[in-house]
Amino acid sequence: MKKSDVVLQLTEVVKVYKLGEQTITALNNVDLTVFKGEFVAIMGSSGAGKSTMLQIASLLDNPTSGHILLHNQDVSSYSEKKLAKIRNQEIGFVFQQFNLLNRTSALENVALPLIYTGVSFKERQRRATKILEEVGLGDRLHNTPNQLSGGQQQRVAIARALVNDPTLLFADEPTGNLDSKSGEEIMDILSGLHKQGRTIVMVTHEEDIANYAQRVIRMQDGKILFDRQQKPKKSK
Repeated sequence: MKKSDVVLQLTEVVKVYKLGEQTITALNNVDLTVFKGEFVAIMGSSGAGKSTMLQIASLLDNPTSGHILLHNQDVSSYSEKKLAKIRNQEIGFVFQQFNLLNRTSALENVALPLIYTGVSFKERQRRATKILEEVGLGDRLHNTPNQLSGGQQQRVAIARALVNDPTLLFADEPTGNLDSKSGEEIMDILSGLHKQGRTIVMVTHEEDIANYAQRVIRMQDGKILFDRQQKPKKSK
């Protein structure tokens, strides 16, 4: 891989939390490089540091020390305002809890990030409709989350994450709240996005979900235990 193919790089990243008198090192001198078009799964038991890694890598939290490079630009010292702009334009998020607005339609939920980039109402509607159709929800545009199944809600969340055409897609336990069939359907969507050239970083504690990725990183005690390539599980 060439340097120009590097999308994300973490160098000597440390994250320390203080809980009263106790100090917890969630990340301990971690290095990570993610290349364009990779599908990376980060695994580990509870407390291993995988969720903290995702928070830091996706710019939702700041490291205690170390550097984060996005497209070879060091963003570690950027202001919160500048980081928020990058998150909105460059990064898509898919969460275990879906994080949808309950009284708002699928179409409006997906269009929401476009408001902050100044896209016109007509264009927001067009883009949101197109991407909902791509995840198989063209007939559910005006349904609110409580009118959708868990799997359908996660599809809306994926559509919302993609509507700004992000460079990086982060998924935090994307199947954690779903039954096995819905989970497989969501992973088939993520696999399809990977085949289209999307760069995906996913946290999961489930081996069968990690099998969809082409690269698996296992964490323990805030450090990377191993980092290996694998043949991804085929989507249906």
